[in-house]
Amino acid sequence: MMDRAALRLILLGVFLIAASSQPVKKKQNVDIYSFYINSTVTSRYATTVITSRVANTVNESQEIQFEVKIPKNAFISKFRMTIEGKIYDGVVKEKQEAQQQYSRAVSRGESAGLIKSVGRTLEDFKTSVTVAAFSKVTFELTYEELLKRRLGKYELLINAQPMQPVADFKMDVHIQEKPGISFLEVKGDLSSDDLANAIKTTRADKDAWMTFYPTRDQQTKCKSCGENGLNGDLLITYDVERPNHQGEVMVSNGYFVHYFAPSDVPRIPKNVVFIIDRSGSMSGRKIHQTRLALLKILSDLDEDDHFGLITFDSEVKTWKNELLKATKESLETAKSFVKEIRDRGATDINAAVLAGVDMINRHPREGTASILILLTDGDPTSGETNKERIMANVKEAIGLKFPLYCLGFGYDVNFDFLTKMSLENGGVARRIYEDSDADLQLQGFYDEVAVPLLTDIQLKYTGGTNLTKTSFSLYFNGSEIVVSGQITDNSVESFTTEVIAVSKGSNVTYHETVTAKDPSDVPPENEDFMPRLWAYLTVKQILERQVLLKGQEKEDEKKEALKLSLKYQFVTSLTSMVVTKPQEDEVEVADKPKEGGEEPRPPVPGYSQYHFSPSQPGLQGQPGQPSQHRLIGHGMGYGRRDKPGRHMLLSRPASPPADPGIHDFSDMLISSNGQMPTILLETAEAVLPTMSIPRVRSNRFLLPSAGQSKPLCFDVPAPQKLPLLQDSASEFSMNGQFMTRRQGFSKIAFHYKTNHHLTISTSSIRYQDGQNQVEFLWDQEPTQHNTEGVSLILRSNEMDVTMGNIRVVILLHKKNGEVFLWPAVRQQPKDVGLMGILGKAEASYEEVQGSQTPTLKIMDQDVKASLEDVTDYTRPSTPVIRCWLVPFQAVMQGDISDFTVTRL
Repeated sequence: MMDRAALRLILLGVFLIAASSQPVKKKQNVDIYSFYINSTVTSRYATTVITSRVANTVNESQEIQFEVKIPKNAFISKFRMTIEGKIYDGVVKEKQEAQQQYSRAVSRGESAGLIKSVGRTLEDFKTSVTVAAFSKVTFELTYEELLKRRLGKYELLINAQPMQPVADFKMDVHIQEKPGISFLEVKGDLSSDDLANAIKTTRADKDAWMTFYPTRDQQTKCKSCGENGLNGDLLITYDVERPNHQGEVMVSNGYFVHYFAPSDVPRIPKNVVFIIDRSGSMSGRKIHQTRLALLKILSDLDEDDHFGLITFDSEVKTWKNELLKATKESLETAKSFVKEIRDRGATDINAAVLAGVDMINRHPREGTASILILLTDGDPTSGETNKERIMANVKEAIGLKFPLYCLGFGYDVNFDFLTKMSLENGGVARRIYEDSDADLQLQGFYDEVAVPLLTDIQLKYTGGTNLTKTSFSLYFNGSEIVVSGQITDNSVESFTTEVIAVSKGSNVTYHETVTAKDPSDVPPENEDFMPRLWAYLTVKQILERQVLLKGQEKEDEKKEALKLSLKYQFVTSLTSMVVTKPQEDEVEVADKPKEGGEEPRPPVPGYSQYHFSPSQPGLQGQPGQPSQHRLIGHGMGYGRRDKPGRHMLLSRPASPPADPGIHDFSDMLISSNGQMPTILLETAEAVLPTMSIPRVRSNRFLLPSAGQSKPLCFDVPAPQKLPLLQDSASEFSMNGQFMTRRQGFSKIAFHYKTNHHLTISTSSIRYQDGQNQVEFLWDQEPTQHNTEGVSLILRSNEMDVTMGNIRVVILLHKKNGEVFLWPAVRQQPKDVGLMGILGKAEASYEEVQGSQTPTLKIMDQDVKASLEDVTDYTRPSTPVIRCWLVPFQAVMQGDISDFTVTRL
């Protein structure tokens, strides 16, 4: 079982590296030589990249496994493997298209299976690949999510469990918030005294950085560490400044986002009715924890609140027939009632909820907010048991006058039923996990809704369109309302926001006129985050509403969500991500049941089933936990290595949760077809087949050669983020990001010392020196900017950059309708070993005479080569030059996976 921290918003990366199915403990034949977790939060939108670089250190091929746990609230948006210089990228496809291909695969006799994992707030992503002797593989997974504010703070929980000490272990978090960061705190297992000096936090007005770089020695000696390295988490908690009661509005690329969280209004007294299931299934620890939670919640009621208590089994029992004020005397009486709650009988949800609605309706109070909270652990089994009629009865009785929150206790509850009933009545559903901290989970939920500040909130945007949800029944202290949309006319200078709400019975209005063109809102390196945030929120809300819609309206919204999922490459319940891998041997399949205790899906007809035995490490669930596994084969026994292909699938449930982190789960499909294997990441119940992926385009680099008329040249596949030039002595680095399926670079970023940052894109140039920021446009007049140790000279289609003793010219090329950047190193220190793709000033080689095919001797190695023509983009005139084309590894003495970065 997971601990209480799993209730929080989680950014968690775990890598398990193993050979075959043996325990990873003490394994020395694989080396995780690099382990990075990089998370960038821009205006609450978090993009996390998890990268593991692994080497097979033995003289035989073996399987290497990659496992990552990600938040259920996140969408995977990229998965990549790099093996021996070749890149295998994921491509998101419509699920139905993939299903049809899979059906054809099954008809050809190909095997398939499923891996599923369930946790409180996590999805489990797993894959593995067979790696040749002494070769390397790089796994990279990217996921995105919008952080949700709860109890006045945002939280990122980053977990590390690499399963062995790692020489190059890094965690980096960068938080960028336009209004400023009010506080930031780092806690967790890994913030112990043993590791305190490995954690560094830096804060500026609008930025905060957290780095965690433990040494290999520290990874084995800290409190939560051992011979297998780190095993713990860091919790980064923060909030933002809120100087404007109208909220914070950001604009970028024709999109906007509005964060509304006023604190200048008085709390609204509430009327709250607790409806508690005391049926026989609540016996034991469940009813005990419910009593503990209720006693604490009653103590937290404010004196001007009114409350009621209803318990039910096959009969409904009210503590009092009316709402009572939360006086000291009434609370003591209520606590005595709670202490006597005992489990018995069946479950009449219909009568109990209607009794709660009637209690509130019979005692209306002006200037208050009413809330119903239902806690149950099962299906309706007494009275009205038809769920559709129960929902209709409750909806008619409430009439959208106040919200109904449904808390589902444990795995036996019908959570889809509770989700739909909550959404129909303006509330949300939350799962309470049957664990030692269930009472704390109950209290935590109540704390989120304990202080209502506004009711009947309506948000309007003159000049905005394609808006996300703009109507909310309640706003609670410590939470946040988020609305995103597109700006109707990009030529307008401004648009207007208006918020209308009710505060203690009186109408309140917030107005603000926002500049529609504010280039300083978003840094160039994050310029695409705003449309992605809008798409993320739109898709999330559409999928949530699907449970309520019917007919054509449901289909139209589903099409819109699919369209956005494909455009932004989100793995959702409507899409599947496909990755083609190199051929490999074995088919392994493990299957966990869907959260809620449903039976595992049946195998494909004609397939044999095999069950893992308890002795197989890491595959057997603990008693009472939803972690049974099964192996599906096709006329084969477990452990055979004569099946040459594999497909894998990460999957979500078709019906998403109403509240983040409630009941998602993840699946992974494995299929063997004797051809190129495929990983498929998806979010529904379908199992999918091989799909083709686009050709990866390469960029060709020139390297001058001493004493030779022809330079060397080598290809670097795109898309990549590359370390172009690095000098640790002078604290200089230059990184570049390739264009997607096009020539050249889309962005190049420079960093010098600790406070000089320059980002160059095809549209603009932005330089930041501490708190000062300067921006240039490519088409402006020639200009120059100088500061300590830095010189920037902008002229026609060139940015001349000098930082310390390194000079680089960035050229803007416009060719065949494409616009791209290219770096040219003009000056670098001598006798200094620079790193990066451009770190070599020149190379030396000799032509090997008498060889049947052109061969060069490079660093005492014979290397096959071919004469090619290449365009020299380091010159404005872009001349075509004849060069010797050689493999990347021959020149750089390493794989491309060793020359990539996760962020600029």
